[in-house]
Amino acid sequence: MANHKSAIKRHKQSLKRAARNRAARTRIKNVVKAVRLAVQNQDREGAATALVTANSVLDKYAGKAVHWKNAARKMSRLARAVNTMDA
Repeated sequence: MANHKSAIKRHKQSLKRAARNRAARTRIKNVVKAVRLAVQNQDREGAATALVTANSVLDKYAGKAVHWKNAARKMSRLARAVNTMDA
């Protein structure tokens, strides 16, 4: 553990940020899983609804908890999966 006052503060901040990022990444994993599950079950309406939710969550956390390119790639692949299901 750090000894200086500023280092102690930085450590507390890093713990806070890590917890926030962990929660965000968990939420992202869950919404992505919901879309993939709906696609797997051939549930068109459920997949479309889950995709809207997933895009919203990914947009919210892009650049915060995940890299923006990672978020964009996930959105693109999920949209492609939902759109090819209709074909």
